[in-house]
Amino acid sequence: MIELYYWPTPNGWKISIALEELRLPYTVIPVNIGAGDQFKPEFLAHSPNNRIPAIVDPDGPDGQPISIFESGAILQYLARKTGQLYGQSDRDAIQVEQWLMWQMG
Repeated sequence: MIELYYWPTPNGWKISIALEELRLPYTVIPVNIGAGDQFKPEFLAHSPNNRIPAIVDPDGPDGQPISIFESGAILQYLARKTGQLYGQSDRDAIQVEQWLMWQMG
């Protein structure tokens, strides 16, 4: 099950929405940014830039666990993992990536 390191912010929400839409099982691990949880070593091990969200997928590439931080990178990873959301062609993927980069800006 994917672990979502999360706090209720727009960046946190977009990952939980994607996980729901992709029907991927996940568990939420709250990272209280008001209390400074983002600076704790156990969180920094997954997100070295001390920002939420981050995920840990125990079934990552080659069946090995992987930690991913930054919302855009997480969204791209989840789309590739499931084969959903990127469309059927390279042109589709380019369109998706353009809008993804726009919303991150």
